[in-house]
Formats: sequence, C-alpha cells, structure tokens
Amino acid sequence: MIRSSPVSALRAFLQDEAAGGIVLIAAAVLAMIAANSSVAESYFHLLHAETGPVISPAIGAMTVHLWINDGLMAVFFLLVGLEIKRELVDGDLSDARKRRLPVVAAAAGMIVPALVYLVVVRGDATLTRGWAIPAATDIAFAIGVMALLGSRVSASLKLFLTTIAIVDDMGAVAIIAIGYTQGLDIAALAAAAGVLAIMAAMNRHGVRRLTPYLLAAAVLWWLVLLSGVHATVAGVLAAIFIPIERDDQRSPLHILEHALSPWVAFMIVPLFGFANAGVSLAGMSMSVLIEPVVIAVAAGLFLGKQVGILGGIALAEKLGFARRPGRASWAQIYGVALLAGIGFTMSLFIGGLAFPGNAPLMDEVKIGVLGGSILSALAGFCVLRFAKPVPEAT
Repeated sequence: MIRSSPVSALRAFLQDEAAGGIVLIAAAVLAMIAANSSVAESYFHLLHAETGPVISPAIGAMTVHLWINDGLMAVFFLLVGLEIKRELVDGDLSDARKRRLPVVAAAAGMIVPALVYLVVVRGDATLTRGWAIPAATDIAFAIGVMALLGSRVSASLKLFLTTIAIVDDMGAVAIIAIGYTQGLDIAALAAAAGVLAIMAAMNRHGVRRLTPYLLAAAVLWWLVLLSGVHATVAGVLAAIFIPIERDDQRSPLHILEHALSPWVAFMIVPLFGFANAGVSLAGMSMSVLIEPVVIAVAAGLFLGKQVGILGGIALAEKLGFARRPGRASWAQIYGVALLAGIGFTMSLFIGGLAFPGNAPLMDEVKIGVLGGSILSALAGFCVLRFAKPVPEAT
C-alpha cells in the first residue's frame, strides 16, 4: 500500500484548482469578446449546430452546447462526486468535528442567497424557478483568485474554502436532482437503478478494475438522460460506487480522480465557461442592470453569500458548535465568505436548467452571475490582500 502525505496531496489538489480557475477566467473573458465582436454570429452558430442523433426525445437533436452541458459536464460532476466521496471517507469531512463548520457555513451560504433572490423577484412565478442560481460556489474560480494572493493566504484557509465548496456541491447536486427534474420516465429510471445495483454488486465483490465501472457509468448517463433527471446527476451517482481505500493512492477512486482532474480543470470547465458566459450586449441599454433577475442573482451572490457564510460561522462559534480554522482572523473569514460568492460555473449551469430555451432571461442570468461573481472576486481579493491572521500566542 502506498501512503502519501496529506499536505502534498492537498497542495497538488489546490494547485490544479488554482491553475484551472485562472484558465476558466480567461475562457469567460474570451466568450464575452467572441459574443461582442465580428465573430459573434459564428460563435452562436457553432454552439447551436446540430452534431449528433436524438439521444433523448425530451431534448431533441444533440448540439455542441448540449454535448458540453449534458455530456462533458457529467464528467465534471463525476469528479465532484469522487471529491465528495474522498472527503467523506478519507478527508476532513470524515471527522464529525471537522465537518461541522463547513456544513453550517455551506448550508447558510445556500439558504440566504436563495432567500435574497426570492425577495428581489417578489413572487413572480416566471422568475422564482431561478431561486437556486446564486446558491452555488465555483471552487475553481475561487481558488484561482486565492492563488493570485500567494502566501498571503494560508493553506488552512484554502482548505476551508475548498471544504465549504465541496459541501456546497452536495447541496447543488441535490437541488438539480430534486428541483429541476420534470416528466420522469419510470422505465428509464428503473433501468438506471438496475445499473447502480450492478455497480454496487461489483464494489461489494471486490472488483477493482476501473473499466467495468466506467462502462456502467456511460450506460447510466444515457438512462438518466432518458429518465428526465438531468444527466449530470449520473456522474455523482456513479462516483458513489467507485471503490476507495483509505490512504491508498492506488485505489480506483484516487486513480480516476487524478486522471480526470487535469482534463476537467483545463478542458471541460473552461469549455463550459466559453460556451455559457458569452452574452451579446448589442442593443442592450444600462436599464438591463435593474432587471429583477440581474439584481436578484448579483445580490444573492455578492450579499447573500457573505451574510450567510459569515453569519453561519459566527453563530456556530458563539454557540460553541464549531470553531474557526486555527489562527484565522475574522477579516480573513470575511474574505473567504466573499470569495464564496463567485458562483460562475454552477450558477450558469443551474440558470440553464431554470430557464431552458428562454434566451432573454438567460442573458439576464449571465449578466447577474458575471456581475455578482466579479464583485465577490474583487472584494474578496482586496480583503484577503490586507487581512492578517490572529497573532501567535507568546
């Protein structure tokens, strides 16, 4: 059995996430340039070009955009599922005491932004479906901003933000599976459950080769797509049954996670950002900034996240339920809460599920997500740039 240092494993993970976050930022900028330049027509035509057969009657012929959002993003969610399982079995979330604060912070950081969104849209039935858009944190983007601060941000703070984002991802997956599922195909759902049962049996009987699990995951993706549940949920479900052994870097889960991580960080997530961040500003006036969806999403991310996370942490510490990471000052915790308001990837993804086929509303979602995320990134960067840790006791 090969054992590795938790510190080196953490450093490698954060370095991948940081570099991937910087690439994602570049992809989003390129998308905005493409959508507002002479290549705009080609950009949008490429995204909506039909490229394949009708895999699911509910979504029609596959386009480049669908392959990215329903296909490649299933791989992203597979990696999310692997990270969640690793943390629960062999990471900080495996310790009940250590997971208290991230769970409280993440829960409050999802509930308050959703409430802010709902207050702003004031019960408009058309818009309330977007309540979950500001609830999610983009871990790659947030860690990418942290990377720009270098040694001014400790590894413990980076780990704390990462853990909050992983718990946040659990909530986002549950929201997608429950809140954005329509018209279930019971036969396809039953077949998907059968595939999961086969994967569970393979795990129970000691199958350690990855190939059977990956083949089963591909079939599971197709069946979930047919069932009416969003296909990306298949990635998380498949991850549950990938075998893992504590402290063993050769266990199937560790091998698959390390193999997928660079592809997700440097290809899949940037491709998603490039395909979804582009919004044409042609014909738009400044009045779009006061549209309810724009304000609701931006305020949910920038105000709701910081209030929810900071308030949740303060309440947990005051009640003695959990304590801040070692030597982290309240200013640093505030900076982390601000960075958690970067919702880019997951917010855009949920926006597409909330308002499918509604291009005007999706443009408003994109502006709100970009505005709220940029404000959160800049404010979080500035706070962490000057915040100092609690002095060591002498």
